[in-house]
Amino acid sequence: MKKLGALFRQGLENRIRAQLKECESVFVINYSKVSSPDLSSLRLSLRSSQARIFVAKNSIARRALKEAGLEGLVKAIDGQCGLVFIKGEPVAASKILCNFIKDHEQLKLQIGLLKDIILEKSDIEAMAGLPSKEVLRAMAVWALKSPVFGIVLVLSSTLKKFVYCLQQVKNKKAG
Repeated sequence: MKKLGALFRQGLENRIRAQLKECESVFVINYSKVSSPDLSSLRLSLRSSQARIFVAKNSIARRALKEAGLEGLVKAIDGQCGLVFIKGEPVAASKILCNFIKDHEQLKLQIGLLKDIILEKSDIEAMAGLPSKEVLRAMAVWALKSPVFGIVLVLSSTLKKFVYCLQQVKNKKAG
């Protein structure tokens, strides 16, 4: 029976390490006092941003994080913790988590990892305030397009004034 338990724990550690390799971002949350239906609702919401909540015993999570070289996250593993593995855009997942926290204050953001950068709770909340990747792209395109658009407007107005001036000259000679 002890061998079965050890195999199970090893399997969970392997699963955490595999998720860490696949994901660019990981958040640690504390979900104590959050009801099971509410946690299920959060899980469903996070799916849209390619994120998953993974719950394991703290000792298993700590061991897996240490072996992955993520000692910075280990300090946040305390109480009923879950790991949110994010394969998609971390901004979308952070928005979902922060919006969920507004209605469910029992859920706490502990710490996060974005690529190789440790994020504190305030960093994750600031990330939630960022526009989505598509909006940022549109803003960049607009910023690149606006000088060209301005030049076109200036040149077209100069051309219009020139045509208007020629029309006035023509009218004077004709009249």
